[in-house]
Amino acid sequence: MTATITEDDVAAARPVSVSRGYRFELVKLVSQLRIRLLVLACWIAPGLFVAGVSGQSTLPADTLFGRWMHATGWAGPLVILGFAGTWALPLLTSVVAGDVFASEDRLGTWRHLLVAVRSPRRIFAAKALASLTVILLLVAGLGCSSAVGGLVSVGDQPLVGLDAHLLTPGDAAGKVLLAWVCALAPTLALAAIGLLGSVALGRSPMGLLLPPVVALAMQVAQMLPLPVAVRLALPGYAFISWNGLFADPAQLGPLLIGIVVSLVWAVLATAMAYLLFVRRDFTNPAYDGSGRRAITSGLLPLVSVAALTVAVVAVATPSMGSGIEQDKVQRSLATAFAHLYRMQTQQLHRPAVTEAQLRVTAACNKGDGQVAPQGAGNDWRCVVTWHLPGASAAGTAVYQLDVTSDGRFVADGDGPKEVNGYFLVRTPTGDAPNPLWQFDGNVELLDSTSKG
Repeated sequence: MTATITEDDVAAARPVSVSRGYRFELVKLVSQLRIRLLVLACWIAPGLFVAGVSGQSTLPADTLFGRWMHATGWAGPLVILGFAGTWALPLLTSVVAGDVFASEDRLGTWRHLLVAVRSPRRIFAAKALASLTVILLLVAGLGCSSAVGGLVSVGDQPLVGLDAHLLTPGDAAGKVLLAWVCALAPTLALAAIGLLGSVALGRSPMGLLLPPVVALAMQVAQMLPLPVAVRLALPGYAFISWNGLFADPAQLGPLLIGIVVSLVWAVLATAMAYLLFVRRDFTNPAYDGSGRRAITSGLLPLVSVAALTVAVVAVATPSMGSGIEQDKVQRSLATAFAHLYRMQTQQLHRPAVTEAQLRVTAACNKGDGQVAPQGAGNDWRCVVTWHLPGASAAGTAVYQLDVTSDGRFVADGDGPKEVNGYFLVRTPTGDAPNPLWQFDGNVELLDSTSKG
C-alpha cells in the first residue's frame, strides 16, 4: 500500500514564517498579566504623576527640568525621561526581553515550539521582534502619557532650556519628542543584553536581572571621576546626553556618540544571543544556560567593544580628562545668567535689555583657589559680572556651584539678595521663585567648536 503525500502535508512540513511566528509570540507576551499591567501603568501612571506634581507647591528641583514643571507642560515628560533612563527602562527591558527565552526553559516548552516552527533561527527572530514591539509600546506610553499629563495640567507654554534660553512651545515639543527617540538607542542596548542573558543563563534568575544590573553598573561609572572617553564608551551615557538638545547651540557631539555606541552594543549583544541560541542543545531537558560559552561568546565581546570604543573616542577627541574645565564652567554660567537676567527683567517690568548690552562674564574658582579649577565638585564659587546701559558701575552676583561628573551643575545664588536671592515674582502661570535664585546648567564635556 502506497502512502500519498498531500499538499497540506507538504505545507505542514515547511517552517513557519517569521511573520506568523512574530504574531504568535506577540500574542503570548500580551496575554501575560504582568505585561498587560505594565502597558496599563506606562500609559496612565506618568500622566497622573506629572499632573499631581505640577499642582504641588514643592517641585523636584533636584531633577533636571523639575523646577520648571509649574511653568510649562513640556517639563514633565523630560522629568519622566530622566527617571525612566535611570530606573524604569532597565526594569522594563528586564521583564520583557530578559524573560522571553527563559520562560520557555522554565515551562519546558522548547520541544513543542520547535515541532511547530521547525527553525531555531525563525524562533529567535520572532521572539526578538515581539519583545522589541512590546518595549517600544511601553516607551511610547511613558512619553505620551507624561506629555499629555503636563499639557493638560499646566499648558503649552515656552520651556526654559538647559542654558536658560527660551524655547517656543513648538520647539519644545519637537525637542522633547527627539529626546525620547534618542533614548530608544540605549533602551535597545539594554533589551539586547536582556536577550543575551535570557538565552545564555536559561531559567536562572540572573538572566532576568542582567539588564538592571548592567544599567546600575553604568550609572555608578557615570558618577565616578572617569575620563570622558570611558563615559561615552558606555551605552548608558545616551540616557544622559539628550539634555544637550536643550542647549543653544545644541551639544550634539556627546549625544551622537552615545547613540552610535548604544546601537553597536545592541547589534553585538543580539548577534551573540543569536549564535548561542542556534547552537544550543534542545534535546537536553536539564539545560540551564551555556556556562563557559556564555562568557566567551557573550561577555568578552561586550568588554572588547567597550575597550575599542574608549580607544576610538580617545583618539578622535582630546577627552581623556574630566571635560570639566574652568573656562567651560565660566562660559556656561555666564550664558545662563544672561538669559535668565532678561527673563527676570521682563517679569519685574523693568526696561528691556539685550544680552549684548549686558556683557555678562563669570570668574570661577574651586576649593577657594586651593585646588585646580577643574573636575566635578560642590566647591565651585563664581562671581558673575554684568553691565546695564547708562550705569557707571558693573553689577556683581555670587554663586555656589555643584558640578556633577556628567557636566550638569546647579547654581545657587549667594547674594546680593535683590538680584539672586529668594523672592517670588508674578508670572503668567502664577507666582514663581526668582529665576536667578537657583538654576540648572550644563558643561559640554567634549571640546566645542564654538567658543562663544
